[in-house]
Amino acid sequence: MSPSRTASSRTPARRRRPEWAGRNYALLTSAAVVTNLGSHGALIAAAYAVIEAGGSTGDVGLVAAARTLPLVLFLLIGGAIADRLPRHRVMVAANALNGVSQAVFAFLVLTGEPRLWQMMLLTALCGTGTAFFNPAAEGMLLSTVSGEHANRAFALFRMAMNGAGIGGAALGGAMIAALGPGWVLAVDAVAFAIAGALRAFLDVAPKPDRAPGGGMLADLREGWVEVRTRPWLWSIVLQFSVVVAVVGAAEAVYGPLVARDRLGGPAPWGLALALFGVGTIAGAVLMMTWKPRRLLLTGTLCVFPLALPSAGLAVPLPVWGLCAVMFVSGAAIEVFGVNWMTSLHQEIPEEKFSRVSAYDWFGSVSMVPLATALAGPAESAFGRTQALWGCATLVVLATALVLLIPDVRRLTRRPAPPITSPPPSAEPSPSANDPAAANSSPAGV
Repeated sequence: MSPSRTASSRTPARRRRPEWAGRNYALLTSAAVVTNLGSHGALIAAAYAVIEAGGSTGDVGLVAAARTLPLVLFLLIGGAIADRLPRHRVMVAANALNGVSQAVFAFLVLTGEPRLWQMMLLTALCGTGTAFFNPAAEGMLLSTVSGEHANRAFALFRMAMNGAGIGGAALGGAMIAALGPGWVLAVDAVAFAIAGALRAFLDVAPKPDRAPGGGMLADLREGWVEVRTRPWLWSIVLQFSVVVAVVGAAEAVYGPLVARDRLGGPAPWGLALALFGVGTIAGAVLMMTWKPRRLLLTGTLCVFPLALPSAGLAVPLPVWGLCAVMFVSGAAIEVFGVNWMTSLHQEIPEEKFSRVSAYDWFGSVSMVPLATALAGPAESAFGRTQALWGCATLVVLATALVLLIPDVRRLTRRPAPPITSPPPSAEPSPSANDPAAANSSPAGV
């Protein structure tokens, strides 16, 4: 074959991606797709592994709490480290820890009855990896594209990631019903290994030298100043400390139990979670073209629908009704997420971004261990239906309160600055602003 023919045959393949979606963006997106294919099914599998081992509602809550407790303990450290070390190396190391912990969990489930303390320990190790991964990941993705493409790039990334989540949740529910939860956990371990390998190939420029004298505590103080001096930022972080906690308790603890008792088992619950993913794709498609001027007002109004799944489980709605409310809540949180990302992108200096992201994540997950651990006692004290209605009410109240903050209502989108040089490959210069990923839903990134 002639060189000219070879070159011409390769040209269309290169043009299948938009010009702004370079190699690093493609690697990061591919890795996120692989991870979500495994993790969405694994979240369901972990709950059913506890149930099949004879665990109670309280045991399911304890295992869920064990996953999120390390996030509270290590997120701030992870954010400081991600602003000091090459972020892609932090991500690869975190993926390795996730993969090993899930592989051991799968082995224990497949070879016999795992003990509660073993399941708690392994999910805690997985949560530790996530604590270091999340701040680093949020400092990477959109630094691969120029500011004018940030909104579209993030929406496309989320669309691909959540599309994988749809397949992962649906496949995970079906595999649990057919083969048991152990094989789903094994698939998740393989997915982490593949994702880590993809991220190892990122072409990342060295970080610039830091000024001497600043230690980790000084770094954390700088990040805290960025948060506390912005009312719109700390108020929404506080809001999501409540919202993520109660939504997480409803979906991680009560959802599988309602599905077991009233909906026919894990497959319908997996379908409902998949429809949440379909909703996020619909929201991402919308945000590819819609750029509301009042970023946080629009986003915060879209948090109210997150009360619907808890209310739907409390009724409980039939499977089709639960799928409908999950779809609506998925679309709504995606609209919030892109607007939240855009707000951080234009307001937070890049060199402090991972630390601010760590405080964001810390606030969002700080109450999740408590909420999931108390889910069982709350069911015993008030009943499952009343506990679920309480979750829905807390989402509405927390969201209504944050609308009282003037900056939340007034923060507006600014035009992207003109591009004077090509965007960096993955790590932008310290003088640039770096966009954040959306504040997480329980599935995370």
